[in-house]
Amino acid sequence: MTGSGVSGPGTSGAPAGRGSAATRRLRVALFLAGYATFSLLYCVQPLLAVFGTVFRVGPAGASLAVSLSTGFLAVSILCTAPLAARIGRKRTMGASMVLAACCNILAAAAPGWGALLALRAVEGALLGGVPAVAMAHLSEEVGPDELGPAMGLYIGGTAFGGMAGRVGTALVADGGGWRLGLLVTGLCCLLAALLFLLLLPPARVAPRRGPSPAAGGAWLRHLRDPVLDGLFLTGCLAMGAFVTIYNYLGFRLLRPPFSLGQGAAGAVFTVYLFGILASPLAGRISSRLGRGPVLAAGQSCSLLGVALTLLPGLPATVAGLALVTTGFFVSHAVASAWVGARAAADKGHAASLYLLAYYLGSSAMGSVGGWFWDRAHWPGVAGFAATLLGAGLLTALLLWRGAPRPVSGSRASAP
Repeated sequence: MTGSGVSGPGTSGAPAGRGSAATRRLRVALFLAGYATFSLLYCVQPLLAVFGTVFRVGPAGASLAVSLSTGFLAVSILCTAPLAARIGRKRTMGASMVLAACCNILAAAAPGWGALLALRAVEGALLGGVPAVAMAHLSEEVGPDELGPAMGLYIGGTAFGGMAGRVGTALVADGGGWRLGLLVTGLCCLLAALLFLLLLPPARVAPRRGPSPAAGGAWLRHLRDPVLDGLFLTGCLAMGAFVTIYNYLGFRLLRPPFSLGQGAAGAVFTVYLFGILASPLAGRISSRLGRGPVLAAGQSCSLLGVALTLLPGLPATVAGLALVTTGFFVSHAVASAWVGARAAADKGHAASLYLLAYYLGSSAMGSVGGWFWDRAHWPGVAGFAATLLGAGLLTALLLWRGAPRPVSGSRASAP
C-alpha cells in the first residue's frame, strides 16, 4: 500500500484481483465516468459554428463555450483531492457528474450567449470532481500489472464520450436544433451518472485525510520531480493541439470546398472510435515495451495526422483526424498511467497536477487557435497544432531516454 491511502473500513486495503467481479464493476463504472465527463465537456464543439451564427460571435468567441468549461475544470481539480478525502471518492465523482449533467440540461434553455457561457463555466467547475479522483482511484484500487489496461479502458471511456457527445449532439441538432442536442446529451449523461453510482464498488483504499498544508507540500514534491514535470507538459501540449484541431475543424467542414451539413460534419467525429480502441491497446503495449517509446509514438502519430489534414480532399482530412485522435489517446493513456505509477505517494495530488496542465492546455490553446484561424484559416491552425505536438514529441523523447528499459519478456517498470 502506498503512503497516499489507508485501508477503508472493512477492507483489506489490497488492490482488487485480476478478473474479480469488483474489478469488472470498477472498470465499467469508471468507463461511464469517462464517457459522461468528455461527452458533457465537448458536446458543444460541433455546435461552435452554429453558435457563431445564432449569437453573432466569431470563431475565437464561439470557442469559449469549450474553453470556459475546461478552464474552470482545470482550476476546480485542485480542490477535489481534499474534498474526496472528506466525503469519499464515489460521492465526489457521482455528485459532480449528476450536477454537471443538470447544468447541460439547463444550458439547452439558456436565454442568451452570456447565460450559456455561465452555465458552461459552472458545468466545467463541477466536472473537476471526476478526472483526478478517477485516476487516483484506479491507481489505488487495482494492482500494478492491471493499472495500464485499466487506465486505458477509462481513457477509452473518455474517447467514447467525446465521440458520443460530438456526433450525437450534432445529429440531433441537425434535425431538431442545438437546444435539443444539448438536452439529449445532458439526459444521457445523467443516466450514466446514476449507473456509475450503482456499479462502483466500495473503495478498498481510502484517501488519506490530512490538513490542507499537506496538499501544498504534496504538490511541491511532485513539481520537483522532473519526470512528472515532463509528463505534465506532455499532457498540456497534446491536449492543446487536439482541442485546437477539433475546435476549428467544424468551421472548415461547413465551408467550401467541403460545404458539409451540420449532421455530416458531426459524423466525421466518429473517428473517435480509433481512440476507443487505441487507449486500452496503448496500456497493454506500454506494459511490455515501456512507456517512453509508446508515448513518443503517440505524439508522432498525431503530428503525421496534422500534416495529412493539409492535403486536399475530404478523405485525407478524415484520415488525418483519425491519426490525430489515435495518437492523442495513446499519449494520454500512457502519460496518465505513468503519472499514477511514478507518484509513490499522494497519487491524487499528482493526478490533479497532470489534469490541471492537461485542461489548461485545452482551455488556453484551444482559444489561441482562433487567432490562427482568423489570420491563416486551416494552414494556420494546423501549423500551430504541429508546433505544440513537436514540442510534445521532444519532451516524450527526453522522458524515454531517462526511463529504465523493461527486461525482456517482462512488464515495464515505472521509473
